[in-house]
Amino acid sequence: MSLLELQQGSDAWRLARCGSLGASVLHEVVAKTKTGWGASRAGRLSTLVIERLTGVPQDTFQTAAMMAGTEREPEARSLYEFMTNSTVKQIGIALHPTIGGTHASPDGLVGDDGLVEFKCPQPAQHLATLLGEPIAGKYMTQMAWAMRCCDRAWCDFVSYNPDFPDSMQLFIQRVERDAKRIA
Repeated sequence: MSLLELQQGSDAWRLARCGSLGASVLHEVVAKTKTGWGASRAGRLSTLVIERLTGVPQDTFQTAAMMAGTEREPEARSLYEFMTNSTVKQIGIALHPTIGGTHASPDGLVGDDGLVEFKCPQPAQHLATLLGEPIAGKYMTQMAWAMRCCDRAWCDFVSYNPDFPDSMQLFIQRVERDAKRIA
């Protein structure tokens, strides 16, 4: 695993990701419709080309809900570590081992074999997750790519919302590596 040890969210981290396709947006590039590629593909590829030509990271829009989720991630990490009796090692960027210009920035490594991805959604989405709604395809793609970049066997998908009663704040679902999806 080739790692760039940078603090996620820092200016250096943003610059290191400039022009590189990351796991969290990979779904936009591989999305297909009945008639061909999804509309998001052109926009994402355009952003990558601009970043590669200019060397300047393009600003991405963040909603208030997205910013709140980012702020809650340390709480989610602490509760996850407590509930699973594990330690999450935060990393910066894991470069894809064979496809240049691509990477993953997972929320953390767990032990020798695992990863973790934290999602801190709004209450309605957290409730849907608690009630058994399947993990969204875009997150499955993100986790598969991260498992490949980090050479890991599994990834824990974690949904966290502190507004719920204690026993319902944290949801964990282990996703095993899927070689077919990765290929």
